[in-house]
Amino acid sequence: MLRFLSGAAARRPVLTIVLWTAVLVAGFAAGANLFSRLTSEVGGVPGSESAVVQERLDAANPEPDSITAVIDGASAQALGDAMTRVRALDGVASASDPVLSSRTPEVVLISVVVSEEAAEPAAEILRNVPATGVVVSGGPLTMADYNDQAQQDVQRAEMISLPVVLVLLLVVFGSLLAAGLPLLVAVVGIGANFGLLYVFSLVTDVSVYAVQVTTMLSMGLAVDYALLLVSRFREERAVDPDVPGAVLRASVTAGRTVLFTGLTVAVALAGLTVFPDPFLRSMGLAASGVVLVNMLAAVTLLPAMLRLWGHRITPAAATGGSVFGRIAARVQRRPMLTLLGTAAVLVVLALPVAGLTIATGDARSLPAASATRELDEALKRDFPLLAGPGPLLVVSGTPDRIAAVPGIARVAYRDGVVSAYPAERASSAQTQEAVRTLRDQGFQVAGEAARLADYRTMLGERGPIAAVLVAVGTLALLFAFTGSILLPVKAVLTNMLSIAASLGVVVWVFQEGHLAWLLGSERLDDTNLTVPVLVAAIAFGLSVDYEMFLLSRVRERHLAGDAPDVAVASGLQQTGRIITSAGLLLVVVFAGFLTGGFAPIKQIGLGLVLAVALDATVVRLLLVPATMTLLGRWNWWAPRPLRRLHGRIGGAFTEPVVA
Repeated sequence: MLRFLSGAAARRPVLTIVLWTAVLVAGFAAGANLFSRLTSEVGGVPGSESAVVQERLDAANPEPDSITAVIDGASAQALGDAMTRVRALDGVASASDPVLSSRTPEVVLISVVVSEEAAEPAAEILRNVPATGVVVSGGPLTMADYNDQAQQDVQRAEMISLPVVLVLLLVVFGSLLAAGLPLLVAVVGIGANFGLLYVFSLVTDVSVYAVQVTTMLSMGLAVDYALLLVSRFREERAVDPDVPGAVLRASVTAGRTVLFTGLTVAVALAGLTVFPDPFLRSMGLAASGVVLVNMLAAVTLLPAMLRLWGHRITPAAATGGSVFGRIAARVQRRPMLTLLGTAAVLVVLALPVAGLTIATGDARSLPAASATRELDEALKRDFPLLAGPGPLLVVSGTPDRIAAVPGIARVAYRDGVVSAYPAERASSAQTQEAVRTLRDQGFQVAGEAARLADYRTMLGERGPIAAVLVAVGTLALLFAFTGSILLPVKAVLTNMLSIAASLGVVVWVFQEGHLAWLLGSERLDDTNLTVPVLVAAIAFGLSVDYEMFLLSRVRERHLAGDAPDVAVASGLQQTGRIITSAGLLLVVVFAGFLTGGFAPIKQIGLGLVLAVALDATVVRLLLVPATMTLLGRWNWWAPRPLRRLHGRIGGAFTEPVVA
């Protein structure tokens, strides 16, 4: 199948390139309409108590869109003129009289109930009020802030990452053409990514975060896969300079690695579809689709380009791989010490995960210069009662009884619904206990803290199911490739350790606030609820990629009859450079998103940077060779029934896959 697919693309290179160019153009054309369809809503659990109660409340008494302005130092005349103009706009349902701040009479608050179309015209009138300071946001304006930030982050990340990746590829290949081909595949992957997201937005909600995450993933995987294939093509040309033959051999060897690793990433991301949260589910579907598109582009578009221009790419020079050979020798001299030392480092890095708390986040997720962030800070300063945690909405409750619940600071009653304002933030233990107490007393509760409680429950229930499905799928795929029981188990365990270490650092930096200023952030007290699941899913898939790069060479030498320690040393020496290069390129891609404005995207970016860096160095160059050296011939052990099963189903993987 692979030979046919890549061969057909190489035989008709111009047609293949034209078809992928059409995909690129269509994707970016669809992307022009994508951002207006995105949503900033995350953390919902359809069918949960908080969701059902909120739907009932919205149906009975829909909450209209509104914008809020905090104005400092304006005259009464200027305020009056502005309010007259605002109230005269089509789409403005009502506008409150100015409310004085309890801190100073110079600061007033104005709330305007508007349609989505009237939000910006009303805001523009208020922004132009002669005053010392004016900040306007809320409702549609807040949504626009998130959408605009999403576009800016994507553009900034691409502008930073692509030139650096090109320089690194030039260093790796020593040729502008060879370095440029992976970037061309990456651009096509990004364009297709926008098209896929637009299609998904037609049938389900797509989050603003999905653009950054899937673009990040698309660029990284496209470069990674193309790096493998171009490297293999250069190796094949060193043996036989015939370009068509080298293209075909590279496609059926390194191309098989691309297919297998792409499948493992898709399996890991498909685990997100287990969660009922529309955000996670759509992320799983969209990201899996992105993986498949990049995989297909690598095994069709790249062979076509190599067929046309491969004669201009110099064959690979013979290298001894002495650096990685020395690393292998040192690891194998003291495998137990290496195992214990690297495991201890990873465990120490993972310790902050014990204090992980998740929340939906607040305006601090946006840059300080955004209007939404400025309004939040103005409310905290001048109207603290309006800036506290959102209320718990209790249906048909008794205000006095609800006010007596520990953790509730004050209550308000309107139209049969009690708004119970918690004393602490929604994610705090006290507020979460208040939610449980109210529900235990028979009340139906909605609101931010209730949604968070339901989300945590959902993660606790569905998280283990997703983890088991991903682990089983990965174990099955690795067994089909290796015929071993212990190697797949070892791969899953070491991957989990590196993921825990990366999440531990994310918690330490963003949640606890250590060195957060280096990334343009601050202590956020919580970790965004999307981060742990997404980082774990993406990093797990990428970690299995590197496992496969190493195991493919080790297995090749094992099948050739090398002793276990010789096979491990040879595998590390042969794949060390490609693993390190691929890891460095992915680190650069993910690091580009640390420059963005969204704190959750910074958290995901840092988590993936650390996961890839740790996996490509500490885990793959030290921990895995040490464990494989200690296991010796047990690396390839399997019970006799499973060996027979592997003999029947593993035919597709019996030919060594060379990275």
